[in-house]
Amino acid sequence: MPTLTWIGKEKVVNHHQEVPYRVLEHKYGFRADDPTDTTPTNSGNKIIHGDNLEALKSLLPEYEGRIKCIYIDPPYNTGNEKWVYNDNVNDPRIKKWLGEVVGKQGEDLSRHDKWLCMMYPRLKLLHKLLADDGVIFISIDDNELANLKQLCDEIFGANNFIDFFSWVKTETPANLSYKTKKSVEYIVCYQKSKNDIKFRGLEKESKSSNGLMNQTNAIKELIFPANIVDTGLKEGVYKAGPNGTDSYDIQLLEDVQVKNGIFITPVKLQGKFKWSQSNLDKEISNGTRISIRTIAFSPSYEKASYEPEVPWNIINRNFGVDTNEVASTLLTTIFGEKTFDFPKPVTLISYLANFINNKDAIILDSFAGSGTTAHAVLNLNKKDGGNRKFILVEMEDYAENITAERVRRVMNGYGEGKNAVAGTGGAFDYYELGASMFDQEKNLNEEIDEEKIREYIYYTETKHHLDRERTEKAKYLLDTYNGTGYYFYYEREQLTTLGFDTLYVVTERAEQYVIYADICTLSKEDLAKRNIIFKKIPRDIKRF
Repeated sequence: MPTLTWIGKEKVVNHHQEVPYRVLEHKYGFRADDPTDTTPTNSGNKIIHGDNLEALKSLLPEYEGRIKCIYIDPPYNTGNEKWVYNDNVNDPRIKKWLGEVVGKQGEDLSRHDKWLCMMYPRLKLLHKLLADDGVIFISIDDNELANLKQLCDEIFGANNFIDFFSWVKTETPANLSYKTKKSVEYIVCYQKSKNDIKFRGLEKESKSSNGLMNQTNAIKELIFPANIVDTGLKEGVYKAGPNGTDSYDIQLLEDVQVKNGIFITPVKLQGKFKWSQSNLDKEISNGTRISIRTIAFSPSYEKASYEPEVPWNIINRNFGVDTNEVASTLLTTIFGEKTFDFPKPVTLISYLANFINNKDAIILDSFAGSGTTAHAVLNLNKKDGGNRKFILVEMEDYAENITAERVRRVMNGYGEGKNAVAGTGGAFDYYELGASMFDQEKNLNEEIDEEKIREYIYYTETKHHLDRERTEKAKYLLDTYNGTGYYFYYEREQLTTLGFDTLYVVTERAEQYVIYADICTLSKEDLAKRNIIFKKIPRDIKRF
C-alpha cells in the first residue's frame, strides 16, 4: 500500500499519546423544561469548549469504543479559512508554524504538511472512540481529498473504506477561475472494522409495484391465497389458452371461480416467477397485495412497506438533503441575523446519521461549528422517538454564544409567525477543559476532584468507564473486572501504606488484586501469596 509522507509525520504519529489528559470541567446544565436549573443534567448530551485534540483525549475514559457515528467538518485548507496550527509538538520544524495563519496554495509551501500534522492525531483519537461497528463521515473538498484518503487508509485501514459521497452543496455554483463550476463537496466514509451492517438509505414509497413473472430460471409454481388476491376479472372460470397468453407459459392447474371480484379457491399458477413460495408467503404476511387484473393471469404486487434501499453515493435534493444556501437561511432564521459562514444543512447530517439505523447511537462532532450535528440529532429523535445522544467539541470562542445557543433555541423553539418551529425539548451539559491530571513534575494533580482521578485510574487499567458508585464501606474499591479487584488506596492529606494492618482496604473477594498506594511494606512473597499487585502512586499510574 502506498505510504503518505510529509514534514513532521514522524513526530505526530504518536502525538496523541503525548497530549496531556485534562478533565472536563462542568460549567452548567441546560434543560428546556426548566432553564433555571443549571445543575448537571446527566442527559448524555455534551457541548465542550476547548481544543478538540485535548477534548477527544478527555473523552476516552467514558467513551472509548462507544461512539457509533462520527461526523466532522474540518478545515478544507482552501487558504481562505484563516485556521492556525497550534499543536504543541516537540519538533523545531513544527514549532515555527505555531500561531501563524495557514496560507494559500503557492504562498505557503507547507500548507499541506500543516494540515496533515493537525489531522493525524485527531483521527487517531477518533479511531479509538469509534465503536467496532461504528462509522465516520468526514466532509472535505478537493484541496485535501487525496491526502485525506491516504491518511484514513493508514489509520482506519484501506479495507474499511466505504465510499466517497458526493454532496451537491449548491445548485447555483459561482463562475470562478476554474475550468468547471464547483457544485459538489465530498464526504469520506470509513467503518471501524469489517461488519455486515447494512447502511439504511431512503424508504421507498408503498405505492411502488412490479411484476412477479417472466424471469429466466425462476420458480415454476406459486400458490396465491384467495383472500389476498385483488382482481378486475369478470365472474367466470378462466383457463390458459384462447383467453390467456402463451408469453409467460402460464397454465391454470385448477378451475378458479371469481365472484364479486374475489377468487373463491386458492389460485395455483404455473410460470416463471421472481419469488419463491416462502418469499411470497412472507410478503403476504407483511400486508403485500397481489393483483391479477387481466386474463393473462400475470400477477403484480404492491407492498404495504418497503425496506430502505442502500444509499446512493450521490447526495442531493432528491434524497431530501438541502444545499448550503438553505442551511444559511435556516441559521439566520434561528438567530434573526447572520452569525456563521457556510453552516452545513441539518438534513445532510440527519441523512448520514440515519444510515446506521440506531436510535440509541452516540453521535460525535469534534469540529462542531454552529452546532448543526446537535440540531440534526434532536430532529431525528423528535421524528422517530429515538434516544440518540450528541457530543460536540468546539474550540472557538463562539462555542457558547453560537454553538450552545443554537442548541438551546432548537430545544425551546425558534422563528416567528408562520415560520415558527416548535422546540424539540431536551437537555445538555456544557463543559470546558479543566486541569491536567499530572503537574509539570509528573506528580498527580491533587487539585482535581478525587472521583475524576478514580475514573482515570480505572480506565488505564481496564479500558472501561468506571460506573460503579463508591460506598463508605468500600471507599477504596474502584470495581472488580475480569476476576481482578482494583483498589485506589488514596488520601489527599496523608500518605497511604499497604501493609498487614491495612489489608482491610480489600472488601470484595477476587482472583487477584491490583492496589494503588503511596507505600508498601509487604514483601514480594507476601504480595504473591495474597495475589496482590502493588502499584505506587504516582509512579505506576499510566499515561495514555
